[in-house]
Amino acid sequence: MTRVAIHKAKRVPQRTCVGCREVRAKRGLIRLVRTPDGVKIDPTGKKSGRGAYLHDNRSCWEKALKGSLGAALKMDLTDAERIILKEYASRLPEADTSEEDQVRP
Repeated sequence: MTRVAIHKAKRVPQRTCVGCREVRAKRGLIRLVRTPDGVKIDPTGKKSGRGAYLHDNRSCWEKALKGSLGAALKMDLTDAERIILKEYASRLPEADTSEEDQVRP
C-alpha cells in the first residue's frame, strides 16, 4: 500500500481593521502598538505591546482616530500622538484599491 501525503492549506492570520471593522489578512493591514513611550506604527508587526490594525487608506485612519483606536489600544491618545498619526494618514491614499487579501463572510 502506498502512502499519499496530504498537505493542509496554510492558515492565513486574519485581523480586523479598527476603522471600518473589515476582516483582512494580517499582512494587508498596518499595525499600531501601544508602548510605554506612546503609540507607535509597527511596520514589522512584531513589536511587543497591545496592537491594533488599520487599512492603508486615509478614511479608515480618520474613523479610527475619532475614538475606536484608543478603545482598541485601551488608552487615551494624547494630542501629540493624534498629530503624528494624522500626519502619517495624510500620506496614505484616499480609498483602498487592493481586494486580493479581503475575506468575505
